[in-house]
Amino acid sequence: MAVALPSFFTAIMIMSRLMAFIGISKNNDMSSKLQALDIAPKLSHDPSAIESASQDFGHIVKAAPQAVLLPSSPRDIASLVNFSYSNSVPFSIAARGNSHSLNGQAMAKNGVVIDMTSMKSGNGTGIRIASDGSYVDVGGQQLWIDVLNATLGLGLTPVSWTDYLYLTVGGTLSNAGISGQTFRYGPQISNVYEIDVITGTADFVTCSPNNNSDLFYAALGGLGLFGIITRARIPLEPAPKRVKWVRMLYTDFLDFTRDQELLISKNGRNDNKALNYLEGSLLLDQGSLDNWRSSFFPPQDQPKIISLITKFRIVYCLEIVKHYDSQTKTTVDKDLQQLLKGLSYLPGFMFEKDAKYEEFLNRVHSEELKLKAKGLWDVPHPWLNLFIPKSKISDFNDGVFKSIVLKRNITTGPVLVYPMNRKKWDDRMSAVIPDEEIFYTVGLLQSSGFDDWRTFEDQNKEILQFCEKAGIKVKQYLPHYTTKVGWVNHFGSKWSTFQKRKLQFDPKLLLSPGQRIFNNNQ
Repeated sequence: MAVALPSFFTAIMIMSRLMAFIGISKNNDMSSKLQALDIAPKLSHDPSAIESASQDFGHIVKAAPQAVLLPSSPRDIASLVNFSYSNSVPFSIAARGNSHSLNGQAMAKNGVVIDMTSMKSGNGTGIRIASDGSYVDVGGQQLWIDVLNATLGLGLTPVSWTDYLYLTVGGTLSNAGISGQTFRYGPQISNVYEIDVITGTADFVTCSPNNNSDLFYAALGGLGLFGIITRARIPLEPAPKRVKWVRMLYTDFLDFTRDQELLISKNGRNDNKALNYLEGSLLLDQGSLDNWRSSFFPPQDQPKIISLITKFRIVYCLEIVKHYDSQTKTTVDKDLQQLLKGLSYLPGFMFEKDAKYEEFLNRVHSEELKLKAKGLWDVPHPWLNLFIPKSKISDFNDGVFKSIVLKRNITTGPVLVYPMNRKKWDDRMSAVIPDEEIFYTVGLLQSSGFDDWRTFEDQNKEILQFCEKAGIKVKQYLPHYTTKVGWVNHFGSKWSTFQKRKLQFDPKLLLSPGQRIFNNNQ
């Protein structure tokens, strides 16, 4: 079977392209068939719905579907998938959550986009907390902010998050879901008991590590290519009340990374002495200090920080958080001091806040509202997110941060750089990370105008070219490649398994065409 896979996929890709070509001339026929379905009243052809489904947060790629499904339950989704799967000319289907994708990953040109969020007010899976408080069942269409609010009402919380909470559960679990908690608790995909998935053959499957495990591991981090996640069971723990929130500044990159690696070495999930969150970022001499990463700093201290940035052009910021509640309130400061003992941050450049737990987790939203008020949110986002092996992070700093980024002088958004522990990930899942035990995530979270985003894309290409020439084996997070070779290199040793899973769970290549992996023309 393994030997036949490449030829099989060559044949199926040719067939899919032919069917797509035929499908263009049969759009009206398909539309009439769709109207005969029991879900027809939930299929929207409204120009505003089509326009919305043709765009995403990236605002770089645009692709119009024929229709948008507004399901009220997972059964509606299964009906749509079954219709396409049984059709002589199948059409592509993309599940769309809060549309935070960057390069059209949640689009379906000439196909159907499923607006997952429409189930929030219908009969889809909502948010149901177990009677013993050990887990929460969450619909794939639910936003993480709603999960937070629902669980906090009972003094409970998930432990692994993303920086931005206005993302759907199904969306982040289809990628990985990372943030400053990942070093200790693992990504969000490592914090799932079971999931419900509608496959590309319209099968509705409940899966876990012990039940339909192949689909469980395929779908988590699987970019939506094996099925649509309609429910996830997420473990819960007692929620803290407040956090000690600290940022420290560095001008020496080796000190900065050495301290980060020291802090994440204490990472036991149940170790009450360990940090709960750690991230790093860059403060660049390329504009004001007023952005969502740097507004943390007290106004009276900002002049000396700006002076430091002006002098060194790059200042490295280490951000950490320690949770506490009424039982640990009297010991949290002592525990934090012990953790920070011996670190090499600049004297006089440590800043601390005391905040509510939910205020910290939802920290990006207030900045989102400010940007929306200024018309600066719905703009192109030519982001680049990378995983860098620890052994090459210093080379990356020299060749990218100190060279490409400073020389081009165009960076307009936060630049993140912080480490993770490989052992907190499950290699059986589809998500791909570097081979080394410690690796860094680097996020260049750029915003641009509609007429100059290509300048930022050129910088991204230069960064990737530098990594290739320097022998830095990067892996993209939220990956985007334009060739099959790029995807094969990305998945590496997982590529064969990835193909087998696609053949098993979506043999007609219906799902997530916007990823451009199995339906790539190059």
